Amino acid sequence: MRITALLVTAMLLAPAVRAQTAPPSREQQLARWNAHHGDFDYLLGDWAFTSRSKQYGLGRGFWSARLLDVSGAVLDEYRVTGDSGETYYASYTLRAYNAAADEWELVTVDSGTGLRNIGTGHLVNGEMHIEQTFAATSPAPERWRIRYYDIRPDRFSWAADRSTDGGRTWTANFLTIEARRIGPPREFAPLARPREP
Repeated sequence: MRITALLVTAMLLAPAVRAQTAPPSREQQLARWNAHHGDFDYLLGDWAFTSRSKQYGLGRGFWSARLLDVSGAVLDEYRVTGDSGETYYASYTLRAYNAAADEWELVTVDSGTGLRNIGTGHLVNGEMHIEQTFAATSPAPERWRIRYYDIRPDRFSWAADRSTDGGRTWTANFLTIEARRIGPPREFAPLARPREP
């Protein structure tokens, strides 16, 4: 009798579970795309920034982001520079909105780390919140909780908490950034162009 009751309960719950895990319809995905494909538009253009790191102290550099044609994906370069413009560190991040999952997906590439530095992002009350893994292929991967806030046409603030123990403990404001615009959004020229006849 107990087994029968469990089977009946499982059969009654199965449609509800399936409904929760059913993929969104094409219309739902289109509505999500229309609502969110421009979430990173504020980042488009060229920026100079100053930073404060609990590991490296004060820093500065340049950040540039471009829209990749009609896909809505954003490619950006983040570059930490010295007093004479020399590069201390550079990374490149591709950000693409996934309408089925209703979130932004990110992958960051820097020297020799491959494509494992992945994360997700969501717009929350006018702030962009990102959770991302860095140094993923190293013996000590790091989890970062990043927040873009106080976003304005000519500036934004950025703060990241860091965990080196899989998210059990966090260093608050491990890195903070203040960015100011130095150039407007620009088009990313197509890499492949049709040949002239």
